[in-house]
Amino acid sequence: MIADIENTVRRRKSIRAYEPRPLTEEDNDKVRSLISEILSDLSPFPVKMKIHLLEAGEGEDTQKLGTYGVIKGARSFLCVTAENTETAPEAVGYNFERLVLSATELGLGTCWLAGTFNREQFSGALKILEGEIFPIVCPIGYPLDKQTFLGSIFRMVGRSNHRKDRAELFFENEFGTPLTNEQAGEYDFPLEMLRLAPSAANRQPWRIVHQNGAFHFFREVNPKSKYSYDLQRLDVGIGACHFHLSAQERGLSGRFERLPEVSASQPDNVKYLFSWVTE
Repeated sequence: MIADIENTVRRRKSIRAYEPRPLTEEDNDKVRSLISEILSDLSPFPVKMKIHLLEAGEGEDTQKLGTYGVIKGARSFLCVTAENTETAPEAVGYNFERLVLSATELGLGTCWLAGTFNREQFSGALKILEGEIFPIVCPIGYPLDKQTFLGSIFRMVGRSNHRKDRAELFFENEFGTPLTNEQAGEYDFPLEMLRLAPSAANRQPWRIVHQNGAFHFFREVNPKSKYSYDLQRLDVGIGACHFHLSAQERGLSGRFERLPEVSASQPDNVKYLFSWVTE
């Protein structure tokens, strides 16, 4: 459990420049312990998955791993492989963001990478099994005090510090009717933490409709996606992690569930995924 979810969410940012050294033995042990804890916990999106911690370098026990110059100095990388099931994207997003937030709490830097890494080099190091997907690589280490010019360009182009207004993301009963803070009630905080979640190219594809006490999660579809898995669903899994951890921190009980029918009429480019049903 994250000790202070709001502080951790607001501190987390994509780090692209690191001190050129591996994790200390103590931090390595802490990260491996977090991985074990997260994978043994009962996720709301169950799927068989593995989180690998790799060391990059030239030594006998390290791998040559590349990120096309996007990441500088990193010596340690986290990689996710998962069984390619229906809920795999949401599960990867949810579980891995828990690890990212926990790493942030330890003072470590991270950066989600979905495409800007040498997939062949990483795949060789992981020995991926047939039927598994390999969607994410993430450097982990000690941030440099001054980030690189390239990192600044990524943040500027991706508008990493910008988030959509709540009225574009959260709705009451139907799309087009913004959900007010008063209507959100005690879920105003979890929704705000969801709004601040990271996403690929900062697209923020999650859309939430509040109806009769339930929060229905939708994704905005990107028809031009070049990936073999649904990146928007992975992003919604990240957002669901922020929402769930925040709800738990505030003592709000509920569960994620895919409902057979949701009455909200949705735009053509928006698809229903699952709901948070309050208890």
